Amino acid sequence: MDRIKRTITGVSSKTWLWLIIGLGLAARLLAVLIMGDQVEVLPGIYDQVSYHTLATRVLDGHGFSFASEWWPVTQAGEPTAHWSYLYTFYLTAVYALVGVHPLVARLVQAIAVGVAMPWLAYRLADSLLPKTRGEGSRVRGFSTQLRAFPYPLSHTPYPLLPLLAAAWVAFYPYFIYYSAALMTEMLYITAIMWSLDSAIQLAYSRKYFVRRRGWGSFALLGLALGAAVLLRQVYLAFVPFLLAWLGLTLRFSRYIPRVGGEAVTPAPSPLDPLPQGERGRYVWVSAAVLVICVLPFTAWNYHQFGRFVLLNTNAGYAFFWANHPIHGNDFVPLFTPDMPTYQQLIPAELRGLDEAALEQALMARGVDFVFADLWRYVRLSLSRIDDHFYFLPSADSSLLSNVTRVSSLMVALPFMLLGMLAWILKTNRQLTGGLLRRLGGLLAEPGGLLLLFIAVYAGVHLLSWAGIRYRLPTDAVMLLFAAYSIQSFPLRNE
Repeated sequence: MDRIKRTITGVSSKTWLWLIIGLGLAARLLAVLIMGDQVEVLPGIYDQVSYHTLATRVLDGHGFSFASEWWPVTQAGEPTAHWSYLYTFYLTAVYALVGVHPLVARLVQAIAVGVAMPWLAYRLADSLLPKTRGEGSRVRGFSTQLRAFPYPLSHTPYPLLPLLAAAWVAFYPYFIYYSAALMTEMLYITAIMWSLDSAIQLAYSRKYFVRRRGWGSFALLGLALGAAVLLRQVYLAFVPFLLAWLGLTLRFSRYIPRVGGEAVTPAPSPLDPLPQGERGRYVWVSAAVLVICVLPFTAWNYHQFGRFVLLNTNAGYAFFWANHPIHGNDFVPLFTPDMPTYQQLIPAELRGLDEAALEQALMARGVDFVFADLWRYVRLSLSRIDDHFYFLPSADSSLLSNVTRVSSLMVALPFMLLGMLAWILKTNRQLTGGLLRRLGGLLAEPGGLLLLFIAVYAGVHLLSWAGIRYRLPTDAVMLLFAAYSIQSFPLRNE
């Protein structure tokens, strides 16, 4: 039976995974060849023009600046921190090695994310499987227990869920398209998945913890967090939730592997004398590594602007434009030709400020918009839901945008929602205790962390700037539940 579980039609799961990765890579390489060695404006990826231009400026010795006035309102020759330093360094390094050839940068990026994302999806989806944790998975703070699951490692005679998740991520049209774009998106999503996987492994894989003698595993998590934050600083909003989840899970839970329904005592290790709860203190190692990753760029920004700028100067602009009274009660994700431009909305008295000072001033104005009419802000935030999760074809969009949108979220969304509901119901069925105890037990599970990420990350954008491109990180995680919805309903392996 174990041999059957490890194979599908006689082919091992590992072989199937590499086949999925290979086919996904082929699709990405085709996208790379189509976009080619030039950088031009394409639907949804205009930012690649900015990153390419900025990288060539850095390569030519002009630093982080543009030769002419640039988005949003950065003056020619003035320093900018609006764009990811890490991604700009990546492009600059590639151009320095092979010349200014965007095709090479696209190729390296597509291969990296084409391998890493399906592999991480496989690992994360595998964490959703029950694995008969039984009463060993106990959240002491909530006095909650999971009963022994009444079925084996999966409902099917092979580990279908991880392979389904890997395949969906490998062939998701949005991910194929953005893998070839010279933008942060796909590397950023990969870093997010890496950080989620690292946190789950630290919480539930004793082997993962011991192999690096504890602190090394947490340092690696800090590096994953640092990479994600340096690519898109918005991930900082979720970092406290992730570290709190990990610290509390390590503090209050005990994981006892089970074989054939019987609890098995783990083999001794150098960490065995360390009380389980004290392992939570290593969370500070992750936080420290994250700070070390960010600090040099904060210092550089202070040198450039003479004021504190943590990483990038884009949050204030986005919050100002997202909550401007021009929207009324219904958010407009992309201004139409009959509306003022984004630059025209910036007050004339602020235009003389440098990029960092202007960003902070606009953030203050955006906060004023919110408190001037809190009820309007609530309505405006709710109106962003359909813009953030938009999946229907539109006459205003190109054929490429419509095809990608429909074949991505429109197909996947029903499975995503069904999968999240199925996971909650099936996991809750194994819990005992009252409502709060059950909620604590759900949250302590790996799937609980994934749902927490979806809720927090989507919530941040609904409260500020929503849009299809900014939803893609949650798409990657929701696809795991989309796969779960399919895996949940085959005939059980009796």
